[in-house]
Amino acid sequence: MPAYADFAKFYDEIMGDRSSIIQRVRGYLRRYQPDAGSLLELGCGTGAVLAGLGNSLDLTGIDRSPEMLAAAAAKLNGVRLVQADITGFSLGTRFDVVICVFDTLNHLPAFDAWLAMFDQVDAHLAEGGLFVFDVNTVGRLRRLAASPAYAEDFGPHTLIMDVAAGEGGVFPWDVRIFERVEGDQFRLHHERIGELGVPLARIHEALASRFELLEATNTEGRPANDESDRAYFVYRHRSPDGA
Repeated sequence: MPAYADFAKFYDEIMGDRSSIIQRVRGYLRRYQPDAGSLLELGCGTGAVLAGLGNSLDLTGIDRSPEMLAAAAAKLNGVRLVQADITGFSLGTRFDVVICVFDTLNHLPAFDAWLAMFDQVDAHLAEGGLFVFDVNTVGRLRRLAASPAYAEDFGPHTLIMDVAAGEGGVFPWDVRIFERVEGDQFRLHHERIGELGVPLARIHEALASRFELLEATNTEGRPANDESDRAYFVYRHRSPDGA
């Protein structure tokens, strides 16, 4: 997964408002787990989603980037933040809800890593708890790879992002930030980020024995498929006997 060492200070400004995903998570909790008391976010980044989930939950966030966690710590109070790889960690407790949003899962470059993360969710989610995550679909990644590079000014800086079709279902994102440092002088920050596209049926198959599917929808709330821009999943953790 990318380290985001250079991008942490730009991340919130580039990604903008996260209120839509926050409201989506809140809606899932109201619908399926209204009595939830604890929530773990995998790949919490700068903590923007956790910051929007309020004070009614005992919140924990995991990320492998110390720079992203430092940004999260600056905006969060009373939230446990852990530097760890989301494919291998042990917190010694279980949570009512585990989330992994903003296509964090796609950043794991091999499906074996996805399976390892699912194992961690299984180990840290309470019986009957919710697993909420989203992915960029194979269709969306293919469309991005076929499109021209994306360019945007943010503040005095400029972002240029280009997605290509790679091997093994991984789509490399070349992300360049031109940081204006003085006058017409810029400092270049460059990171190559791979996103793995996985058919939705393969995701369902990997989770079916341990989790019950409650929802799999697109951004508009209709059933998701491999051509949707994004797929949002809500699963309920099965009891150990599979019931």
